[in-house]
Amino acid sequence: MDSLTLAYVLIAIGIILMVTELFIPTGGICFILAVVCAIIGIALTFFYGDPSTGIITLVSVFVAVPILLSALFYLWPNSLWGNRLIPKPEDNMTVSEMPGNVLLEQLKNRIGKAVSPMRPSGIVDFDGKRVDCVTEGMMIDAGTWVRCVDVRAGRVVVRQIEKPNLDDFENSAFG
Repeated sequence: MDSLTLAYVLIAIGIILMVTELFIPTGGICFILAVVCAIIGIALTFFYGDPSTGIITLVSVFVAVPILLSALFYLWPNSLWGNRLIPKPEDNMTVSEMPGNVLLEQLKNRIGKAVSPMRPSGIVDFDGKRVDCVTEGMMIDAGTWVRCVDVRAGRVVVRQIEKPNLDDFENSAFG
C-alpha cells in the first residue's frame, strides 16, 4: 500500500470513528482515536507527498469534517438512537399542562358545595365530582357554598359565597 493511500485511509477511519461516536456512546474514546487517526493521516500527506498535497488535505479535512458533523447532528435526532435519547416535545409539559391539571382548570368560576369542613383544605362537590380544595386561608364549614377562584399548581382554591339561586343551574342535583 502506498504511503499516501495509507494517509487517506487513516483520515477516512478517523471520520468513520467520529460518526461511530454519535451512535455508540464510548465516552469520547472513539473521538480521541478519530482525532489521532486524522492527525497521523494529515502528517503522512505532508511527509510523503509534496507540501501542496498536504495543505489541500489539511484544508479538505478542516472543511469536510465540520460540514459532515453538522449534517450528522442535524439528522441524528431522527435516527434510532436519537429518537430514544432526545425527549419529545410533549414530554416537556409544565405542571399546568398535565392532563389532571387541565381538568382542574375547567373548575374556575364554578360553584360547588363543601362536603367536609375546610380547615383550610377539604373536599368540595362540583356537579357530583368530589375535588380536594383549599381555601384562601379562612375556615369553611361543611355544606357551605363556594366558588373556585383559582387553580395553582394542581390545587383548587375556593372562596365562600352566599347561597346561589339554584334555578339558574342546569343540573338540579344541588338541592
